[in-house]
Amino acid sequence: MSKDLSKYNRIIDQFRGQVFKGDFEAKYNTATKKLPTSDRFLLKMEIKRLAQPCTRLVDLRGLVDGECKMFEYDGKVHFLDDVAIQTFKESIASYGAYTFGVYEAVKNTDNNFRVIYQREKSQVADTSKMGSADRVFDKTQYPADVVGLGPYYNRKEERMNFAIAVKVEVDSTNTLLSTTSDISIDGCKIRLTEKQNLKIGQIISLQFVGLEQEFQFGKNNSFDYTIRNLQVIDKVQLVGLDRVYQNGQEKDGFRQFLKGFIQGNKRRYKINLDNTIAAIKARSYQQYVLPKINELPIFIQTVDGKYQPTYALTGHNNQALYQYWQDERQFSTINCLLTQERIARLRMATKIGQSLLVYSFIHENNGQQFFYTADNKQLEQDKDFMRKFIGFAASKESFAVTEIKLFDVDKKGAHATLTLSNSLAVKDKYLMDEPSGDVYEEIDTIPYCIVAQDLTCKSVKEEYKNYHYSDIDKKKLRSFGHKRNVENNRVDTVGISFLNQRAEPRFRYKTPAVVEVDGVTWQGNSEDFSMSGLKLLLDREAFLKRGDVVKLTFPNLQKVTKAFDLSALPYEVVRINKKKNIINLKVYVEQHQHIGRTFFKLLINKNKDKLEVDEHTLTIPGLSKALLNIYSRALVIPNLLVQTSGSRYKTELMVSNNENDNFISVCRGLSDQARKVNLFPLLNHTSAIEALTTALKRLQSSDLPEHGMLYISIDTSVKSVEKAVITKFDLELSTDKLRHMFIATALKRGQLFCIQTKLSRVDSPNMDFLNPELSYIGSYAIHRGKQLEQEIWSVAGIVELFDVTKEAMLRHQMYVAEQASKKKLS
Repeated sequence: MSKDLSKYNRIIDQFRGQVFKGDFEAKYNTATKKLPTSDRFLLKMEIKRLAQPCTRLVDLRGLVDGECKMFEYDGKVHFLDDVAIQTFKESIASYGAYTFGVYEAVKNTDNNFRVIYQREKSQVADTSKMGSADRVFDKTQYPADVVGLGPYYNRKEERMNFAIAVKVEVDSTNTLLSTTSDISIDGCKIRLTEKQNLKIGQIISLQFVGLEQEFQFGKNNSFDYTIRNLQVIDKVQLVGLDRVYQNGQEKDGFRQFLKGFIQGNKRRYKINLDNTIAAIKARSYQQYVLPKINELPIFIQTVDGKYQPTYALTGHNNQALYQYWQDERQFSTINCLLTQERIARLRMATKIGQSLLVYSFIHENNGQQFFYTADNKQLEQDKDFMRKFIGFAASKESFAVTEIKLFDVDKKGAHATLTLSNSLAVKDKYLMDEPSGDVYEEIDTIPYCIVAQDLTCKSVKEEYKNYHYSDIDKKKLRSFGHKRNVENNRVDTVGISFLNQRAEPRFRYKTPAVVEVDGVTWQGNSEDFSMSGLKLLLDREAFLKRGDVVKLTFPNLQKVTKAFDLSALPYEVVRINKKKNIINLKVYVEQHQHIGRTFFKLLINKNKDKLEVDEHTLTIPGLSKALLNIYSRALVIPNLLVQTSGSRYKTELMVSNNENDNFISVCRGLSDQARKVNLFPLLNHTSAIEALTTALKRLQSSDLPEHGMLYISIDTSVKSVEKAVITKFDLELSTDKLRHMFIATALKRGQLFCIQTKLSRVDSPNMDFLNPELSYIGSYAIHRGKQLEQEIWSVAGIVELFDVTKEAMLRHQMYVAEQASKKKLS
């Protein structure tokens, strides 16, 4: 109809399903007597049109912001999400049948992308008409799902979505009728509308009465099944069952029948892909989250009854934290952070759900570095000295606050199986292989993983600098110093990457090199090299930055060749560590071919059998993958995924394996949707979304993360979300006094959260890890495969959310004590 009748929606809703009732005309005339005659006529025609029977099928796959599934009504199958199903049922109740009114209501739900776009378009138009002073920020719901990284349950056989009537014999006195929701050769899932008192492990009997109408199974038409899992969704009890075979029954006729029946009909009835879809989503999130972690996982081995840091998972973002715990010789000093006594204290703290805060600084003397560390448990025994120690440490450039947490290593998590591994065509054996016995033997010697996180930020450091320490007990201070390592306590690094980002193979090789820039020279040695680049360890810090062009000379290599001039070769700095003594270089080509690249190419070709390839792998093949899987299963830091949605960004997914996390639990309590969290405490600030968008557009995947700090006050006794939550950026609380006034007020109101945010732009995913399952999904549900691929590639950034409330509370207590101390002195 050409005339817009949207202004009469109230009247249209009033007469839904009333057209065929005897009193319709009288009621309609009364309700519309004040309307123009032409509008009354058109409105009546519209109401009658909406009440006409409809035969159109609705397929919302890819059109709504929700997970679509089959929905059957009156013998016709539609593909709807949960919102559309609810709308369908409500509209059917009003109209009494499937009419055009039902069809259009389902096609125009609030989560339909077309409706969302039109609504946003109208909001932009309305906003542009308003003055800036009139604009208000009144949104209180930012719903997001919380998903975990594994475990991935491997189904040994395919399941087919198939609804058939079955008779269920629970025991000799209880028989009932049910229907299956899916079926496999050795199992099935049944739906019970009335909840039964069933237990996992219980054996029940099934008779497939729906199949008996077409097929004959003989006298033995009842089959035993064991209950494997129980689930209740929307008042329907779903019971997962596994066939029980007696001796010799594994090849019985019914099993052979199901094998042929499923193989012949699985494209018609569709394979149940729920488990595989959930797994492939989690695997894609894993590829985005793990390479961008800022915390440093350190695996602890037991050697001769003592704890020894042995392996560390390192990536781009946590490299600086790993390098902080190295001395000037590049010897690992992680044993200063994780001493035997501190690990024992941390084990005790973990039992009550606590972590440790370690305050550290590095003292330099005669070119040697000495590490000083003290944790909060050590210092809390003398609160006055605690403030003096932290004040003294904060005065050093090398001051750091590190939080350490411990979790037990579960070797069951070392292997992440592919779902339906028996049905997938996997070319890469690496994806399928279970860790070897050598890997499991090594993991048996690793009882713990300790995760270290750097909490140091500018505002915190500046606050600690104000602590009075001039009369500190120097003897006691020296007791927190650590002896220098006589030998290299090696901690092997395991690189976190799902992509081989090296364009060329690297080879371990040490040879002297001289770096020169504007007449200033540095001596060093190569660590490794490729045809187009190399890594150098310098004897002192170099004030270089990324992009600088240096001149490189190889004195020892020059002695073995007269064909190449290996002096003053131009190289570009592509990376430099925090201590300014390790630089990564690549060839810098100005006009002609680079002599260095030509020389190293020839060197590699002639010495392939002699050179040691830097595979960046550990001595035990498969161990790095196993350690990565173990850490992935234990990841508890919430990570917020930022996805592209047209020209804007959306934040509707949170990755964490700890749904009972305190902050997540509070966010769930603020949500008006079941099984979702409300990100209002993070995103309610008027400039939060704008700051996120601006930073993400500026960041490159190779950049270090963008840091931020949020102070959040939540009064859970207040029903209104907007009134219950107060969020402030660290920059808004610009002085120590303002910060601690906010903390004190928040503690009186209810709960305080201090959240440190670290935003990174993600790398592209390695589809080789995802393609086996993605191709399988696409072969049975091409629309789901395409939709999944779009979702995978839509992730643009990730925000790690570190709950640093413990440090903030401890700092608040010290601040109050420090102020009281200053008053006494004055």
